[in-house]
Amino acid sequence: MTAFTAIITRELKLALRGGGDVLTLVLFFVMIGVIVPFAIGPDKILLARLAPGIVWIAAFLSMLLGLDRLFRADHDDGTLTLLRHADLPFAAIVAAKVIAHWLLTAVPLLLASPLLAIMLAMDLTSLGRAILSLLLGTPALVSLGAIGAAVTVSIRRGGLIAPVLILPLAIPVLIFGVGAISTGPGPDQTGGALLFLAAISLITTALAPFAAALAISSGED
Repeated sequence: MTAFTAIITRELKLALRGGGDVLTLVLFFVMIGVIVPFAIGPDKILLARLAPGIVWIAAFLSMLLGLDRLFRADHDDGTLTLLRHADLPFAAIVAAKVIAHWLLTAVPLLLASPLLAIMLAMDLTSLGRAILSLLLGTPALVSLGAIGAAVTVSIRRGGLIAPVLILPLAIPVLIFGVGAISTGPGPDQTGGALLFLAAISLITTALAPFAAALAISSGED
């Protein structure tokens, strides 16, 4: 096992040891789908029309729940300081933590998406598009979240500030994520929206480890 995979394994074991965080995330994601129909009413046509936006808002808010644990615990106990002096480049260590965070936050949401789709009266085609858009777009949300968590890790109560920093950067992801699911009058735009989602995720996942590592190093110096 390489050092990179060892860090991913460590993060997964630490997170799954308690188990409560992942369950809370999934329940929050599903509960949004339970509450919204009560607020809007039993109109299935209206629910199906609003479903793409609800799915992405639910995913975004759910992924914010576990954002503070990405670097905070390791910062508080001094582990981040030790990792900065490891043989593995610090950016690679941050990348491993981001990958583990995606596995712990995005994958459970993908698995829970069919249940949310039933509550929102989505058809099978829309469900398939929703899962594909989440698969392509959630890496960007996790990467942006990692940057926000890194910038605020040395700030007291920084977990409350990080979502405010992330929201403006995440708006394009939400726009193209919704566009990849919803179908309206005129030509089908879902293919282009999926390509934009993939491009945003590729760019952010490539740059986020370096930006987050720089932010953490600057905050601790």
